[in-house]
Amino acid sequence: MALSLPGERSLAAATPSTPLHSLFAFWAKVKANRARRIALKRLLELEPERLNDLGISRSDIYAAMEARSGRQAAMVLTSARARSAKA
Repeated sequence: MALSLPGERSLAAATPSTPLHSLFAFWAKVKANRARRIALKRLLELEPERLNDLGISRSDIYAAMEARSGRQAAMVLTSARARSAKA
C-alpha cells in the first residue's frame, strides 16, 4: 500500500476529465496569448523616453515577443528593468 501525501497528485488526476474542459483550457490559453501580444505591441507604440522611464528598450520588447509564453515574456522585461535599475 502506497502512502499518498495531500500535496501529491497522480498524472491521471492532473489531466482534464472531459474534452469540454480541455477545449475551455485551450481557449483560455489562446486568449491569454492574444492579450500578451496586444500588450507588447502597445508597448512598442510608446515613445523612447517613456520606455526609458519604464527601464526597458524596444529590443527588450522584441525579445519578449519572441518568448513563447506570457511568463517568459514577463521574465524578459523584468530582467531588463532590473539591469537598467543597476546602471
